[in-house]
Amino acid sequence: MNMTISQAASLILKIRDVVKWVTSVEVTVAPPFTALHHISYLLAETPIKLCGQDVFWERSGAYTGEVSPEMLKDVGCQYVIIGHSERRQYFSETDEMVNQKVLASLKEGLKPIVCVGESLEQREKGKTLSIVKKQVEEGLKNVSDGQIKDVVIAYEPVWAIGTGKTAKPEQAEEVHNAIRELLYDLFNLETVKETRILYGGSVKPDNIDSIMAEPNIDGALVGGASLKADEFARIVKFEKIQASGNRQ
Repeated sequence: MNMTISQAASLILKIRDVVKWVTSVEVTVAPPFTALHHISYLLAETPIKLCGQDVFWERSGAYTGEVSPEMLKDVGCQYVIIGHSERRQYFSETDEMVNQKVLASLKEGLKPIVCVGESLEQREKGKTLSIVKKQVEEGLKNVSDGQIKDVVIAYEPVWAIGTGKTAKPEQAEEVHNAIRELLYDLFNLETVKETRILYGGSVKPDNIDSIMAEPNIDGALVGGASLKADEFARIVKFEKIQASGNRQ
């Protein structure tokens, strides 16, 4: 919940100028609902995609204050974030609600970025993998083999969001690897190869290179650093380094 329309436009213009020539990665921005329509025009001639921060699972109806998948598509969104830890924490979103939003978004042609992750207490109790696996299984229930290629998973350890703490690359890699193995069990092997798994949690210019060096981390869900064009550009233009001898 940052920025008015004019502030968001100013930021997007700066981001557009510094990343518009980047073709090696896909760049997506997720402004507040109030700014989506205006930002869609600013991105019209660029490869940068537009994303909603949340969505409701019904197409229309008496759901005051909610935004439907159809509305997001109409304003130019191709992606939508679902199940972000802040939605789960502050608005009591459950895995079942996440699943409803995922299915509704896919039906409308939106690509969901499904967020999963554990709290500090859960990690300290050794429950990280069981918690994340449950969130993935429940969140993707009834998603078909043909649809999973349009789903993005974002692992965001709750204890590393907005705290300045970041999961060590090997910690993130362990969870990403577990998610990928689970996807192989749940879906067709060939379709899962196209499914991207992002890391989110205090991603910054000074840690993006080591994060992206891990073999099962396909990208980043960027929080606070995305509010500064130069920092976001540095993240987009991460350096490809080799980590632990396992990156080709």
